[in-house]
Amino acid sequence: MAHKEVGTKRKLEKEDMVSQCTSIVIGGHYLVKRKNNELASAEIIQERYNDSKKTLEYYVHYVCLNRRLDEWVSNEGQDSDSSVDDVEKEHEELTKVKYIESIQLGMYEIDTWYHSPYPEEYGKQTKLFICEYCLKYMKLEKTYRFHLGECTRRHPPGKEIYRKGTLSIYETDPADHRIYCQNLCLLAKLFIDHKTIFYDVEPFLFYILCEVDKHGSHVVGYFSKEKVSPDGHNVACILTLPPFQMKGYGKLLIAFSYELSKLEGAVGSPEKPLSDLGLLSYRSYWSWTLLDILRELHGAVTIRQLSQLTSIAKADIISTLDSMNLIKYWLGQEVICVTPSIVHERILSAQYKRPRLTVDKSEILWHPRPRVMCQNQYQNGHTSQSMEGEEDDDDDDEMHEGHQETSGGADNGDDEEDTQNSHGEDSEYHDKEHSNC
Repeated sequence: MAHKEVGTKRKLEKEDMVSQCTSIVIGGHYLVKRKNNELASAEIIQERYNDSKKTLEYYVHYVCLNRRLDEWVSNEGQDSDSSVDDVEKEHEELTKVKYIESIQLGMYEIDTWYHSPYPEEYGKQTKLFICEYCLKYMKLEKTYRFHLGECTRRHPPGKEIYRKGTLSIYETDPADHRIYCQNLCLLAKLFIDHKTIFYDVEPFLFYILCEVDKHGSHVVGYFSKEKVSPDGHNVACILTLPPFQMKGYGKLLIAFSYELSKLEGAVGSPEKPLSDLGLLSYRSYWSWTLLDILRELHGAVTIRQLSQLTSIAKADIISTLDSMNLIKYWLGQEVICVTPSIVHERILSAQYKRPRLTVDKSEILWHPRPRVMCQNQYQNGHTSQSMEGEEDDDDDDEMHEGHQETSGGADNGDDEEDTQNSHGEDSEYHDKEHSNC
């Protein structure tokens, strides 16, 4: 009888606990408090009742972190009402108003498209001045002019891994150049409409495309990718700055991302969903790349072989061929249905154009990073040491110190504060508020 009463009591406790948590849905996305008390966006995978702790627990996958960090979390201390949808709505309310109307970047004055979470004193300015070399942002033109005379940087930090004519690409690791990468993300957010920002930049690598002249390397666009992507993404975010659009730089960045995937011996795909402009660029690149191979092989190739030759994911290949009416379904299987004449007709169509710029594979100076080292580097979703195991690069620290000194001697106290904050000296703000898009 006593055992029955204990069992009934446990059942009632469990039912009471479940009734209190009915708002949490399996498959839903919520903000979850991790062991370090940081909030992170997570998907609820499964739930269980812990008899020893007398509480409900949820198995969660943190959206922006490696799957090895998935864990069981207790419902205690969690806010079941703080769903990601609610946060997105709140974020939309906060970002409805775009205060920064334009930026000065090098010789270009660029109209902005969207809100970007710059610190409040900068985010409420109608115009920001941004150094095109170090990406420091300033409120006042006189501070900007003085900085241009003092800034010694003439190219993005990191390693130059590609140079062809007047174009170069740099690989920048936030583990060594965090402030630069965070400032790049803030700049990019002015032209990318993302609803929410939950993670910092250190789990990513940045590949920055520049136009090179006698004055230095001028940023025209970039893409970022995860150092370790369990979902096989070779691009997390991609952007060509407005003054340099319609010049073929977007497709060049896309092509370069796939060349890196080929060197890694991996199949890659961009993170979804793509923006409308992103989808157009990717679909154009995929279409021409697949048509070019189908022409060379006279259509005698399978989807798997196309994926191996191009490093394009099978799902992307199927959707692209389907959009060109080059695939049929037979017995539940996708079958490429083309003839040399059909391929030739598609290639001559104005809809499928050869890319204006292509990647010269012989000019790529890059080797894949050891995957084991990449995986060992993560602790609680952050990097703990240099990817290559090399000595730390102090360029950023020296640059920051130099800027603080020159600022203090040039203008008044307001400009000194302007200089320090624009470098991201308030690292807590940067870590919490913006990401790699």
